[in-house]
Amino acid sequence: MQKKGNKYGLHRVIEPKGVLPQPANKIDNNMDEIYDNEILIDVQTLNIDSASFTQIEEQAKGDKAKIAEIMLDIVDKQGKHRNPVTGSGGMLLGTVEKIGDALVGKTDLKAGDKIATLVSLSLTPLRIDKIKDIRPDIDQVDIDGKAILFESGIYAKIPDDMPATLALSALDVAGAPAQTAKLVKPGDTVLIIGAGGKSGMLCCYEAKKRTGITGKVIGLCHSERSAKRLQELGFCDYVFLADATQPVPVLEKIEELTNGDLCDVAINNVNIPDTEMTSILCTKDTGVVYFFSMATNFTKAALGAEGVGSDVTMIVGNGYTKGHAEITLQILRESEKLRKVFTELYA
Repeated sequence: MQKKGNKYGLHRVIEPKGVLPQPANKIDNNMDEIYDNEILIDVQTLNIDSASFTQIEEQAKGDKAKIAEIMLDIVDKQGKHRNPVTGSGGMLLGTVEKIGDALVGKTDLKAGDKIATLVSLSLTPLRIDKIKDIRPDIDQVDIDGKAILFESGIYAKIPDDMPATLALSALDVAGAPAQTAKLVKPGDTVLIIGAGGKSGMLCCYEAKKRTGITGKVIGLCHSERSAKRLQELGFCDYVFLADATQPVPVLEKIEELTNGDLCDVAINNVNIPDTEMTSILCTKDTGVVYFFSMATNFTKAALGAEGVGSDVTMIVGNGYTKGHAEITLQILRESEKLRKVFTELYA
């Protein structure tokens, strides 16, 4: 008979006791026996979040063997893949292997279903048996391994109308375009920082859809290649190149583009630190900044806004919002151009 588990996975926490799996320093990743409310997943691919992979790659100086060594060490020490520097994880693609007795009849999943988990690897019990391939350009790592999805964990079944790796790459950042859909209103001026990246392109599409013909979408890119790609997609009214860690030059450009009015919404998708003040300064006092980036320092954001007298509303980048998987996959169905780019880059 299977042991009874806690809905939020407290039964897997080794230390410190009493905390939830995400902030825990170590969790139990023994997959020999599962609890009655767990789903055992045979893992094929880890999609490491961008801030985390960027940090690991820099630490490893681009050496794939060293990247693998760092990742294995993280999982060995913690029982999960939570980057000790960024605190972030990612998500995974795998096949349902076994469903706990207490969940039978309560979930729409069955053994053999291919799913992407929509909860962070920073709280997911994970065992890596072998790292088979590392794809640094798309932050994906193919492995042999197992993982546990808790009863409270969310997931998306991989749809039949697109390749699994394509769906995985989009679902990894599903919170960003879905939150964009909630925050952006017709007529808004929207700044997307890191607009040429994976989450940025999805946000640009969704922002343009929501602002309508009376709104304006401005895309800030860090490289000529991503800027050119974004211009060709045609989702932005303006695309410009800038260093998002330098707030004053970016502010001057935004003032020029908005006739001094600034932006109603700023969405920060970058994977590097020190872009908080750029987001805040470019946004109206009555506006909203959505920090999707896991490289955000929320102390810097809060004290920085206070320091410049900004009354902007700041939203922590919760990677989950209702319907986020459906909204994001639907974008790839609606936009043939974006699907083509995502297929070329990530699938």
